[in-house]
Amino acid sequence: MRATDILKEEHQVILRVLHCLAAAAKDAERTKKLDTDSIRKSLEFFRGFADACHHGKEEAQLFPVLGINNVSCTPATRHILLAEHEEGRGYVRAMAENLEKYEMGDTTALPRITTLATRYIEHLTQHIHKEDECLFPMADSRLSAAEQEDLLKAFEKVEREEMGAGTHERYLAIANDLCKRWNVEPVASAHSCCGH
Repeated sequence: MRATDILKEEHQVILRVLHCLAAAAKDAERTKKLDTDSIRKSLEFFRGFADACHHGKEEAQLFPVLGINNVSCTPATRHILLAEHEEGRGYVRAMAENLEKYEMGDTTALPRITTLATRYIEHLTQHIHKEDECLFPMADSRLSAAEQEDLLKAFEKVEREEMGAGTHERYLAIANDLCKRWNVEPVASAHSCCGH
């Protein structure tokens, strides 16, 4: 397994949770009520799995190696991808702030949450497509087997030392809980880097 395969598998998990977020947003628009538990779990997943774990691996491990190897993929240059990660963080922060307001009784926060959710889903889906269809294939064509193996080891270290034992599995469980709630196909499996 290549390091990019791990990242692609993680993308599939993230896309499943984006489908759940879309279903929750549509339900909120229809009923004028927000499933706060689903939104809270989604935000926890996006902060912990999509950002800290997945984007963390890309930013600290993959992108620097690609920079050394002059791998870029217009329009998926390292600078643009980093900016898109930051933009995604902004959407998650804004949703969290509005969720707090909604839970304190501010009903005007509901349409803001659904609008932010829709924009975040579109943003992250396009970002994932850019990496899967352009950046990762180019990386695979340029990185040696040894470099891929070094990246896998670095990813394993992130999961073991920075995320902590069992964290990957906990986020997969959150993803599957949301999939069950919103009738989205569950996550069959996504390899933790540990024990690749």
